[in-house]
Amino acid sequence: MRIIAGALGGRQFTSPHAERTHPMSERVRGGLFNALGDIDGLTVLDAFAGSGALSFEAISRGASSALAIDNDKRAQNAIERSIKELQLAKQVKLIRANCSSWSEQNPDQQFDLVIAAPPYDNLQPAAVTKLARHTRPGGLYVLDWPGKLDPPELEGHQMLNQKSYGDAQLVFYRRIS
Repeated sequence: MRIIAGALGGRQFTSPHAERTHPMSERVRGGLFNALGDIDGLTVLDAFAGSGALSFEAISRGASSALAIDNDKRAQNAIERSIKELQLAKQVKLIRANCSSWSEQNPDQQFDLVIAAPPYDNLQPAAVTKLARHTRPGGLYVLDWPGKLDPPELEGHQMLNQKSYGDAQLVFYRRIS
């Protein structure tokens, strides 16, 4: 896999090759970051991080820090290896945990941008909803959701946009309260 654009554009990173992860395609990842626009200086939560692609892309495009959370050991090892190879230890922190458990233990931690990409074979709607609380007021929550399913309503968030990519969709929410 490779970083699409920004300071690290073109650099390769490790993919976990785990059955529980579904790497976001370059097309969808490019669409996500093009839709976000300028993310310079933002803090990012990359929930269900998988390969860490969203964290690496965010840092490459100017985000100040990213917290990548995943509970799959292969994914964790791949992210850790890529952090070292890309020399991102100061900007990307890996949390080896279940997203829901991490959320319960860190209820007040907030980010400018929260991206949740749960595995399509286990969408974990309760965790997806719970993770929305980590979005700062005025911040964005982006959900990678199967294209054939209606996205969830998130309390305190306004749905801004949905972008369809065939079997995937990106749903953009703004935290309003």
